[in-house]
Formats: sequence, C-alpha cells, structure tokens
Amino acid sequence: MTLGDDRNIAQTWVSGKPGVAARSRRGNGMIQFLLNNRLVTETALDPNLTVLNYLRSHQQRRGTKEGCASGDCGACTVTLGKVVAGRMQYQAINSCLTLVSSLQGKQLITVEDLKQGRELHSVQQAMVDCHGSQCGYCTPGFVMSLFTLQKNTQGWNPQQAEQALAGNLCRCTGYRPIMAAAQQACEQSAEDNFTADESALVQRLQALNNREVQILEANGSRCFVPKTLAQLAALYQQYPEAQLLAGGTDLTLKMTQQYQRLPLLIALEQVEALSACSEDEQDIHLGAAAPLHYCYHFLAARIPAFSATLERFASLQI
Repeated sequence: MTLGDDRNIAQTWVSGKPGVAARSRRGNGMIQFLLNNRLVTETALDPNLTVLNYLRSHQQRRGTKEGCASGDCGACTVTLGKVVAGRMQYQAINSCLTLVSSLQGKQLITVEDLKQGRELHSVQQAMVDCHGSQCGYCTPGFVMSLFTLQKNTQGWNPQQAEQALAGNLCRCTGYRPIMAAAQQACEQSAEDNFTADESALVQRLQALNNREVQILEANGSRCFVPKTLAQLAALYQQYPEAQLLAGGTDLTLKMTQQYQRLPLLIALEQVEALSACSEDEQDIHLGAAAPLHYCYHFLAARIPAFSATLERFASLQI
C-alpha cells in the first residue's frame, strides 16, 4: 500500500481540524506504560518532557542522572522493553533525549528496579566486585547499559561489550574495571525477575497496544502518536506544520540545548511499517523510524562498509 493509498483511506478518518469532542472519538488522550511492573497512565504530560525529567520530577527516581543533556555521556541511560515477535526485547536509551511519547505500550526500567529482593542484581554486583565505580555519578548509566547487554547477548564477547558501553563516559574510574564487570556479568546467568515474569509481561504490554491514536497535550504543545500509515497520513495532511519525531536524538537537542518548545509533534515510532528494513531486487529500504542499531545489523551482510560507518557514527543509546 502506498502513501497515496493511505491518504485516500485517511479521508474517512478525519475531516477538518477536530475539536475536543472529535478528538475523543478519534484518539486517546493519554499514554500507558509499565514503570518496571507498575502500570502508569498519564493524561496531561507535556509532550516536550524528556523521560529523564519525567523520572526525576514526576516519579522521584533520581538514580538516573543528567550529565550533558545531549546524548554524549550516558549518565541518563535507562532501558526500554518492548514486545517483538512475542518476546521481550530490551534497548538502552538516552533518557535526556527521549520524549515521554515514546513510552506508550512499553516497559521502562531504571536502576532502582534492578535489585532482586534484598540482593543486588548480578550487573550491580559485578560493578561492586570489580571496583567499577569511583565518584559514582556515571555508575547508574553504566549499570543500565550492562543490564541491557546481559539481556541481549549470550556469553562474553569483548566487541559487543565495547559497543554496548561506547555511549557511557567515565572520567575517574577508568574503563578496565568496568570492562571486567561487563565480563563477569555476561559470564553469569541472565535469569532474574525480568526473565521469570516475561510471559506475563508480554501479555500486559500487548494489552496496552491498541490501534487508537494517542494524544499528549499540555502547556500549549500537542503530540500525536499514530499506529498506522493511514492515521499518520491523515494527521500530516491535516497538520503539515507538525514536526515529525522518530528517535528524536537530533530534534530533542532543540529543547535541551537551545531551550526551544515544539508546539506540534507527530511521533512515528509506533507505526510498525516505518520501523521495518527490507530489500528487493534493486533497492534496500530502511524505515524512517528504524533505529540505527537495526539498520546496522540489517546492512552488516549487505553493505559492510556502511554498517561499520554506522557503528562509529553513534552509540547504541542513539
């Protein structure tokens, strides 16, 4: 189906700029996600709010730090979990550059969530055992990157560990003990509370992912979160002045570095068709919302030189 086809379909979805009553019929004015295992429903969040500021100001979770507010240092790293092909998939992100609209239908995990009862998580214990922390400011970000690495790999692979930690900076401990902690964590079992609860977690997240357009609106800003190409085409036809938000790692810098407000956003991340990578006899197609990490793996066997360039271009959090 082409974008043109979607615009035709879209004509039945929207006519004119909707008022409040019309929006309530066509969209859902809230986002829902899991903060660790707790269901969170937010109805009046500022669309310009970053996940970092949401955690620290709205949830009083201050283990996540701000170092640079530009996606360079990794102190703000948290983990997002989402359902892919019926299984949980985890991704480390820079919460200083990620807007709250990206949380819809996902699990947000912070350093406060890792402890296993009264015991440290194995990645936390590895940092302690290997003396991987000195001043401690960067430590929560390193821990979350290690947690994500442990979830996404099997066994110890130095290259994978270096790639996973490339987006985290430490200015006092040095990286040798942190790499030692990474090795200890990866050589241990990844079984924990998250793996034990995976089946129930998948069901809970799937229940949150309806097909309605989500709408965040507060403080004079609005963000639409469409789920289909038809919804996206309708919204962009109706609001051509809107900023399109994919990962946001460049766009969000306008907020964190230049202190601009973006009054109208359309988030692309929930449109599955835009997150896919494919190829045919002539072309390679990279979705407009496909994460760089997905593109890296997709291109590795097809255009190795370009894939290597992507690895140098940005960290996994980006």
